[in-house]
Amino acid sequence: MTTTLRPSGPLRQGSDGARAGRYEVCDNGRPVGAVEIRTDAAFGATAGVLDSLSVDAAHRRRGRGAVAALAAEEVLRSWGCTRVRADVPADDDPARRLAAALGYAERSRTMVKRLGPHDARLPAGLTSRAMDEEEFAVWERGAVRSYAQDWIDRGVPPEQARHKSETDHAALLPDGPATGGTSFRLLEHEGDVVGHVWVAQRELPPGGPAGFVFDVEVSEPHRGRGHGRALMLLAENVTRGWGADRIGLHVFASNTPALRLYESLGYATTRYHLAKAL
Repeated sequence: MTTTLRPSGPLRQGSDGARAGRYEVCDNGRPVGAVEIRTDAAFGATAGVLDSLSVDAAHRRRGRGAVAALAAEEVLRSWGCTRVRADVPADDDPARRLAAALGYAERSRTMVKRLGPHDARLPAGLTSRAMDEEEFAVWERGAVRSYAQDWIDRGVPPEQARHKSETDHAALLPDGPATGGTSFRLLEHEGDVVGHVWVAQRELPPGGPAGFVFDVEVSEPHRGRGHGRALMLLAENVTRGWGADRIGLHVFASNTPALRLYESLGYATTRYHLAKAL
């Protein structure tokens, strides 16, 4: 058995160095599957994505998927990529096992919760208000730096991490705090700001409107008092106000306290985001 990749169309290239290609997975020259790869717009041209990999049912369980994935990584290396990521649905156990065998490690996950019809009450002594423009400017400067550092701390090269943070914030907030479908709320305890949450309207699989929490943080002096839970309840109330009945978020796998909080609130993992160095 000889498993190889064969281009099934022209290589797509952008002026910014972006590339994307689709390949047939061949067994002794016969197509038995397909794989798609690209550079990662979020992290820059030196980061790769294994977008999809499939092997026809009659040809599975013979190692062809693993060989095809390794061959796809070689193509990404030839493009100058130093890392590769792959997203796997939480219910796709075979894909997760294959990724683990190939050295991919969980970097983060997407979690989603279905909401009930009624708003949650904030604990006594807590109130919320909108973030004003001056507060937003202070938040944005720190958020761009801290989000990049989050990725650096998890092994992403600094230039890729900065690219990710800057492009994400620019794309998600083209009009700053006035961006449509976006809410920035501050949580206050007896007049003191103790934390913030950024939630925006998004569509989540399999479709339909939802909220998505992009940033939630309790100020360090006020941690350990249940304010993180209150901020998440606040985000859920904002989402209900938009007429949506689901809310999602992205969390780093190493952030155990956050994972425990979200699980206790009823969030369930829908996708694992895996990565490895090339």
